[in-house]
Amino acid sequence: MNNKLPGSRFRIFLAVLGVCIAAGIVSSYFEQSTIAGSRGESGTLEKMIVANGTATMNVDLSRLNGRGSSRSTELRFSLGQDAFFTILVFNHELRGPLPGSVDISPQNTAALPAKLNASYRQLSIESIPRGGDYELVVRDSKTGFTFFGVEGQQYDYGANDRSFGIRDGRLVISREFATALGRPSDAGATVGEFSVAATMRPIEVTEIVDGEARSAVMPPVSRPENGTNPGPDVVVGNLIDIAQFNGQAGTQVGIAIGTESCNFGVVDLNWFSLNSGSLDHPVIPQNLYRMSGGATNDERFEQIGQSQMKHAFTALTNNICNLGCNGVGGSHLGSGCSDPYGASLNAGPGLGSRAWINPFNGSYGGATPSQVNNHSGHIHPGPAHKILTEVNDLIPNMNLGATYYGEAQYVTPHEYTWCSTHPGTCFANSGYNTFNNASFRKVAVSGGPSSFSFGWIGATTRQQPAIYAWSGATVVQVVPDPGNDGAVYVAYKVTNPSPGVYHYEYAIFNLNLDRAVQSFTVPVGSGVTKSNVGFHAPPQHPGWTFDGTFNNTGYSSTPWTMAESASATMWTTVDFAQDQNANACRWGTMYNIRFDSDREPSTMYATLGFFKTGSPAIVQVQGPSNPLAPWPCNSRRRVGVPLPNCGS
Repeated sequence: MNNKLPGSRFRIFLAVLGVCIAAGIVSSYFEQSTIAGSRGESGTLEKMIVANGTATMNVDLSRLNGRGSSRSTELRFSLGQDAFFTILVFNHELRGPLPGSVDISPQNTAALPAKLNASYRQLSIESIPRGGDYELVVRDSKTGFTFFGVEGQQYDYGANDRSFGIRDGRLVISREFATALGRPSDAGATVGEFSVAATMRPIEVTEIVDGEARSAVMPPVSRPENGTNPGPDVVVGNLIDIAQFNGQAGTQVGIAIGTESCNFGVVDLNWFSLNSGSLDHPVIPQNLYRMSGGATNDERFEQIGQSQMKHAFTALTNNICNLGCNGVGGSHLGSGCSDPYGASLNAGPGLGSRAWINPFNGSYGGATPSQVNNHSGHIHPGPAHKILTEVNDLIPNMNLGATYYGEAQYVTPHEYTWCSTHPGTCFANSGYNTFNNASFRKVAVSGGPSSFSFGWIGATTRQQPAIYAWSGATVVQVVPDPGNDGAVYVAYKVTNPSPGVYHYEYAIFNLNLDRAVQSFTVPVGSGVTKSNVGFHAPPQHPGWTFDGTFNNTGYSSTPWTMAESASATMWTTVDFAQDQNANACRWGTMYNIRFDSDREPSTMYATLGFFKTGSPAIVQVQGPSNPLAPWPCNSRRRVGVPLPNCGS
């Protein structure tokens, strides 16, 4: 989320600030509120705002949800850039915060109370005037509803890098949140810890002589540096255009999305083209999703198409993300710079197979530049290598009320190479730089039955995969092997379409997990009624010579099978040893599982089984309640996977 002031508002702000300086208000505040009794002091007073940073809340979710105490869950947020959460620094020493606020954008999700979950993507941290219950509060930035106060916090400031920190804060439930939870007695109860790590930027520098303001300089709010994150960090800054190309083949059409990348990092990103004999450049896959079903057309969220990957070449020096491009282009995407590829470029036909690349570290497993995009002897029907989509998934009168979302992603080896030598820096940046490379945008679809038109609705949502567009769903990130492999997201939503019927919908999205997902197990046995069971996956591209799959035959489209036991239900494809091209949920794809039940929802732990390597991972979801197995620890015996706080 970006808190930069629009030009007209900023000019007004500067004008008002100038009047305040002329009227002596800055000097008065300095004397009365900043350094008590310091009328004879001289020096430099800096008023600073947040340039960028992160916030962390370690929350005891069980206590917050009224179930007693358990271990804490870390909620991570990025701070809004150039936000007017303001501090005063005198002679390079922190004097304290001023009233102000900064919006925070969540980087992960958890099972939160309904009231907090509804506001989770529009929270802010606010420093409030003195005299209230707390100096800092966490609020809904749109409604003003206060969820938490912060007390006991300590402030740190580093003059060399203008770093500002808040640590050791106790996160306490506000009176109005306690009332909304139906537990007014919990007002003031501590439910976690709160911290902030930010980089600050001066917006006003005042020279003080004998306690009086003699001169003031107001540096521009626009960034003096270019990128904002450590290392190289390419993200999809904007989805430019979207169109169908080359007609129809059978029941399928081919679509492409134009992208403009931005280097949010402070290090120039390697951009060496295939023609130079290098594999050190980004590749660009694209996806298409549909949200539909149920009374409000948001029951399910499915991927209906995926493209192969465009190999990037020749970086330009645009500035679409307004970071301030440093002017480096060609074989590098400069810090703060952006580079566009229109839909026609991303349509190919020369797009390489996704099978060649490890999506987390960007390696090609020993393949050469001449192999990874070789189309020798390969015929290209119209939709070949583009976002391969069934026409029935697009025809408007067959998808009444559905909404669509386009997504693109950049995968590059340079980020991993840098992060592997700076692991602490990458983790301090709310995870590896490779976790923020996908962005999405809502799409309008018209036309058909074989020729379609597309148009964007609203702006691009940056640095988040499209699974976050699923209205009302809970999204959980799973990183089974931090530092060595990527992330997969499990989203779930339970609806009640008719009395006594509950619909359970699960989406498994593999962002960049090379090991892929082979199975999904819910600890619900054969004694629990399930009906209308369904599985969905996007169409696979056919194999071709040099497509990177085993024997170049392409990936299977065989649906996952369901198997039930007395204690669990598993959906799975065959394992790697049996078929290396089996229909596993590979990187950049989403698979869906759904069913109806007469049992109301209960919290339980599902299990993700992996295709290539690694032990299964558990993830908290909602599933049909089973009165014979109390939640959650009996679930361990069902799925054979240890659960937290359940003993041996």
